[in-house]
Amino acid sequence: MTGSIGVGKSFVASVFAELGCHVLDADLTAREVVLPGTPGLQAITREFGDDILNADGTLDRKRLGALIFADENRRQRLNHILHPFIIARQDEILREWEAEDPDGIGIVDAALMIESGGYKRFDKLIVVHCRPEVQLERLMLRNGLAHDEAQRRIAAQMPQEEKQKFADYLIDTSDGYEFARARTLEVYKQLRQLTDKHK
Repeated sequence: MTGSIGVGKSFVASVFAELGCHVLDADLTAREVVLPGTPGLQAITREFGDDILNADGTLDRKRLGALIFADENRRQRLNHILHPFIIARQDEILREWEAEDPDGIGIVDAALMIESGGYKRFDKLIVVHCRPEVQLERLMLRNGLAHDEAQRRIAAQMPQEEKQKFADYLIDTSDGYEFARARTLEVYKQLRQLTDKHK
């Protein structure tokens, strides 16, 4: 499952979890693979130097963020280093879920799934979206951002219309929680039919 910033992906993920799906937030996996002592953290300190570490050996996210957002090449380099670690960890978790619950539905929630090509690993792709003015308003409210800064962050991502072209299922959150919940339930039922066919 993917979608741009501020479109309501977290809400949709919470509904899928309530319905009994196994939901994995890719951001949590990304944090896990750079914990102290991990090969992921060692790989990025080799690339970016020990300056990106806090005194206790943990990753200084602010410092790393400042480095990579100012330089597109460095940002791509970081993604190139970390994606294999993130994908390996996600696959490990998915295998564990499959062993525990062979007929279950596993959903990986990742913002850059299309851009990284990661979506190709999955059976189906759900794209969460909303009207552009709703996205802008939500992002300004949620992150306390000025209009221009919120627009800049949205513009830095693949356009929503582009993401929708890759989708097997679309979930529109423009009209609020109840409509989004109802649509998520419809998608869940369709996914459940697919898993039932494979039994």
